[in-house]
Amino acid sequence: MNTYKRILKFVKPYWKHLAISIVCTILFAILNGLSVYLTIPLLDTLFQQQGKQTQTTSITQAPGALPHWIIKLEEDITTAFNKFVFSGSKIDALFKIVLLVLITFFLKNVFGYLQAYFLAYVEQGTMKDIRDKAYFHLHKLPMSFFKQERVGNLISRITNDVTVVQNSISATFLNMIREPLSILVFIGIALSISWRLTLLAFVILPFSMLIIAWIGLKLRKYSSIVQAKMADITSILQEIISGVKIVKAFGMEDYENKKFTKETKSFFKTMLRIYRIRNASSPITEFLSVSVGAVIIYYGGVLVLSHDSLKASEFITFLFAIFQLMPPIKELSSVNNRIQEASAAADRIFEILDTEPSIKDKEGAIDLRVFKETIKFDHISFHYDDSQELVLNDISFSVKRGEIIALVGPSGGGKSTFVDLIPRFYDPTSGRIFLDGIDIKDVKVKSLRGLLGIVTQETFLFNETIRSNIAYGLGDYPMEKIIEAARTANAHNFIMEMPDGYETIIGERGLKLSGGQRQRISIARALLKNPEIMIFDEATSALDNESELLVQEAIERLMINRTTFVIAHRLSTIRNATRIFVLDKGCIIQTGTHEELINDEKGLYKKFYEMQFRD
Repeated sequence: MNTYKRILKFVKPYWKHLAISIVCTILFAILNGLSVYLTIPLLDTLFQQQGKQTQTTSITQAPGALPHWIIKLEEDITTAFNKFVFSGSKIDALFKIVLLVLITFFLKNVFGYLQAYFLAYVEQGTMKDIRDKAYFHLHKLPMSFFKQERVGNLISRITNDVTVVQNSISATFLNMIREPLSILVFIGIALSISWRLTLLAFVILPFSMLIIAWIGLKLRKYSSIVQAKMADITSILQEIISGVKIVKAFGMEDYENKKFTKETKSFFKTMLRIYRIRNASSPITEFLSVSVGAVIIYYGGVLVLSHDSLKASEFITFLFAIFQLMPPIKELSSVNNRIQEASAAADRIFEILDTEPSIKDKEGAIDLRVFKETIKFDHISFHYDDSQELVLNDISFSVKRGEIIALVGPSGGGKSTFVDLIPRFYDPTSGRIFLDGIDIKDVKVKSLRGLLGIVTQETFLFNETIRSNIAYGLGDYPMEKIIEAARTANAHNFIMEMPDGYETIIGERGLKLSGGQRQRISIARALLKNPEIMIFDEATSALDNESELLVQEAIERLMINRTTFVIAHRLSTIRNATRIFVLDKGCIIQTGTHEELINDEKGLYKKFYEMQFRD
């Protein structure tokens, strides 16, 4: 129940719309009952003698059943109603009753529409807020969180699970208000006609409540399972669509089809269990209702035929009222089911919201707008949360402003992890990083990253225009500045050859461009940001020779007057580095310039160089 209380907190901002919806719901329930109650005078007018038309029912036939003031109020209403309707001929009475029925149904439907509209506003607004909060929170979570979670699973939580939660809002604020009100109204009508018959009708309730509770527990269990299975399906779809080229290249279509079919079959079976359990509550409740209804019809028929204080018109209206109780009771039987399903889905959403970001601004963190002198790495060690094996081991050195620092070494040596510590994608397990003497943990994360530009091997571009990708995060930036950045990045010429130039949509992840073109767009993006510190993570390793030359030329322009960290497998790209650090197994094993390291015959750098340039 605590989970559902958290869902309801998201409804609070929409209390005005909710209040209007509740008022309309109350009026709808009252008018719905009135439309049934008008059956009595209508039947009396049509089938009884004029002299008997004023004999309307009264709950005073059940002395002691209700407080005196309620009985008096009912008598006053009955007297006023009779005076208005039956003052005149039988035709006049019929006209007035038909007019009342018409007005009642019109107002009932107006309030029904308004109630549905304002409740929909609350529903959709609540779902928007939950989705927004979950999405915003994702941006606060560290990279380690995304390494452990499947993309499809996260997408499923923010899309499918939120939709399941949405269904419970109407269950709470429509069914939990309208249906009980409708039940009370129709019970009131039934009691006013015959309290004995009404009590007989309620034999069914204990059985229904037991069935509803059992079904609700079962549904919560299976709803949690089905949401997890839908996340698995979403994950497979996301992976296969992203890697469709590899699937086709290896001829693995049949294998992937079987894997997907296995998941959909499992989802299918689980959904069948849910529908089997959910749909059982309605027919069982209805059968019990009809069983009691049959007894009521028999007993009430005996009272009418024996002329024992029950008129035929009253008995027919009583039956209408009792059978009008069935739909709200059936709806109430499903409310608990929907709340349990929503709670199971909400648990998965709140699991994201309850994940505390390990990297966040500490209290009193400062804005750092400029980098002036040095970056110092002080005894840096690091291991990932799911492993105790050190990726970086006790690394210390300082970098002066304007230096070009190259990191080389075998794969898995810790190079990418090291540069990921600078923008605080991760925090060191031990040791500290200082920027102009200030621990970067004392700097606001946004301002720290504002000083950095990053170009990686796997360049990510958005499915937008080239212009939007270059000016990403800069809003409506002057076009001449964008073109200038593109020229500097050797990108302007190929951009102008595109169908719509800078307004060309480049497809998801920039797939309409070649690898070299994507890299030059990303360099133009970094140039436009004009960062003080640049990080290149193997930015040219996946390019052909021609593209590499163009990209390398753009990188060299970008490095001018900037502090730069370069990770490169191709040693030709780092000959001009101020210092080169050779990392192996998380440790710095060599340091120096290209000329110094190339002359160390026993060093790892010399071996790398000879392997690349042995011809």
